[in-house]
Amino acid sequence: MRLVGTVSRGIRLPVVTSGADIVNIIADSIISASESAGDKFNFHDRDIVGVTESLLARSQGNYVTIDDISEDISKKIPSGDVALIFPIMSRNRFYQILRGIVRGVSGKVHIIFSYPSDEVGNKVIDPINYYLKNSEISGDCFSENEYYRIFGEYRHPFTGVDYISLYKNIDPERVSVHFANNPLAALKFAKNVIVASIHTRKLHRDILEKAGANVLSLDEVCSSPVRDGAGYNEQYGLLGSNYTNDNSVKLFPRNCDQFVNELQHELIKRTGKKPEVLVYGDGAFKDPACGIWELADPVVSPGYTDGLKGIPKEIKFKYVADNAGGKDPAEAVKEAIRSKKDIDSSEQCTLGTTPRNLTDLIGSLCDLTSGSGDKGTPVIFIQGYFDSYLDD
Repeated sequence: MRLVGTVSRGIRLPVVTSGADIVNIIADSIISASESAGDKFNFHDRDIVGVTESLLARSQGNYVTIDDISEDISKKIPSGDVALIFPIMSRNRFYQILRGIVRGVSGKVHIIFSYPSDEVGNKVIDPINYYLKNSEISGDCFSENEYYRIFGEYRHPFTGVDYISLYKNIDPERVSVHFANNPLAALKFAKNVIVASIHTRKLHRDILEKAGANVLSLDEVCSSPVRDGAGYNEQYGLLGSNYTNDNSVKLFPRNCDQFVNELQHELIKRTGKKPEVLVYGDGAFKDPACGIWELADPVVSPGYTDGLKGIPKEIKFKYVADNAGGKDPAEAVKEAIRSKKDIDSSEQCTLGTTPRNLTDLIGSLCDLTSGSGDKGTPVIFIQGYFDSYLDD
């Protein structure tokens, strides 16, 4: 009986820059890793290769400058004040975007923060202060002055940044800050509204458009090239972008489905086995220490091969073992696994097996394995993920 189940390996790659042939670089690196003296492994059908979105975007040269963002904003909102609703608080993810937006707006920019935290869990108000003092707020929408008077300055516990001050100081004469949780609060300040929320952007757009607003969301900014050589993402625009330097950001990669199929075919050709391939960004998990939901990308995986569609169909191993009745628990588990293709998800033996998408689960595993520091492993090789207790 095999004693090892799922194995997730980080694969080290050379430093990749714009124009690199990453299909061959990745294939070379995985095969070299499989032959390394310290950790040899064989290839199997349904192994999984995860490629971080950053690697693909860098190879594509998918970058935009602050001026590119500014130009696109000015084209799409040529005049008037703008209300910008529900941005996340992040120097890496949003500060550079906001600089471009402010530069591109001809009038004033009214930033509306959600409270007591942003969409991904970064707190804007100290939790104790919020619960003790929220009755002092004058209404559902309140000002920066009221915020500081009631709650005081709040600095992010990890970065030490006061994001209210950081964002306002991009242009103190033209930027004002407000707090609300209803997207319709934007219409108190301007008819032009930029929706900066990520996962709730479609809902917020619908609400505002039905109320008569002129709405632009971040997935529509830099969704096509604003100049020759500029990056773009036709599906996600600025969503999923990351800080590159003080003048530019890296966008989410393009043509991910084409890329994963090309890499899959290359690995089939070289190994004789058929792996599944996905591009992954942020994992879909919440940090238990700070309460921040890591998923600041619009999706966990922007591209994946067909074998990764759907959700797992699994039994609840411990439930079956604990309720075997007169049967041997091990045999009861094996019998349940054999018959799981006929099990309805409402049956008791599936209790607790939350129906998450395979790409969200596997992308999160990839993100946790690669990390975001200096491991140098932007490719993850996973084996045994689809195996069960019956497989040897």
